[in-house]
Amino acid sequence: MTSYAECSARERLDLLLDAGSFHEWLPPAERLTSPHLAQLGVPSAFDDGVAIGRALLDGQTVFVAAQEGAFMGGGVGEVHGAKLVGLLRRALRDRPAAVLLLAESGGVRLHEANAGLIAVSEVMRAVLDVRAAGLPVVVLIGGANGCFGGMGIVARCADQIVMSDVGRLAMSGPEVIEASHGVDEYDARDRALVWRTSGGKHRWLTGDCDVLVEDDVAAFRAAAIAALSAARPVSLQALEDEHALLAGRLAAVPEAQWNDGVHDDATRLWERLGVPDARRVPALDVAALLALRTLHGTTAA
Repeated sequence: MTSYAECSARERLDLLLDAGSFHEWLPPAERLTSPHLAQLGVPSAFDDGVAIGRALLDGQTVFVAAQEGAFMGGGVGEVHGAKLVGLLRRALRDRPAAVLLLAESGGVRLHEANAGLIAVSEVMRAVLDVRAAGLPVVVLIGGANGCFGGMGIVARCADQIVMSDVGRLAMSGPEVIEASHGVDEYDARDRALVWRTSGGKHRWLTGDCDVLVEDDVAAFRAAAIAALSAARPVSLQALEDEHALLAGRLAAVPEAQWNDGVHDDATRLWERLGVPDARRVPALDVAALLALRTLHGTTAA
């Protein structure tokens, strides 16, 4: 078993896709770097922290992007975002079997705040355009930095999200929440709390993640292959179904019962969603958690 979380972006591409099939567009040799970072005297990367290109997955042509969490936390800037948008727009022209986004990002780079925010909005629009054309967009989340900020929104615009139990997905990262509301509200150093509220198990149980896998590249590959035929229509009914999911989740735990001193918020929500013995969830491995929902028919996701 090879840990997905411990791989670099290009290692994930090498192991996830059919051997030797990845053809990179705008590779490091092109030296397409961020002009904003250079002006600020910040070190740049020759690929601006994301690799994009064409490859084969189980013999089918896919377009793929992999964010490098080791460079500025996978943060999105102008060039980084433009590469993602270009990949998605080319998918509309060439119509691959699917587009895969190997997401690992803390969100928009503060160094390029306005340019990065605009880039994320363009990525969101491009994802929805690709989906409207009938091409599935699949997001894989399992990197050490998680998927936060603008990329967290992008992920929820996709057809399917595949996460490992060590992956994290949210709008705001733990440090941002703590800085905004104080450590008493959310302690970013409390790793158990962080994973209970943004980790793969939680996201799968609450319906924000479609497939939960072990932290294993082979498991991600198998899930990605299965997702090639998982296109979902962008329709009013799909939007209404999403609203119903969110409304049901909110209604599951009335506001007066949050932070009541009995259980933390995540555990109480799992209980109300029908997860038996919810306090055991953090200690369960993926196989045990999947079996638990299957055996007891919980109402989650």
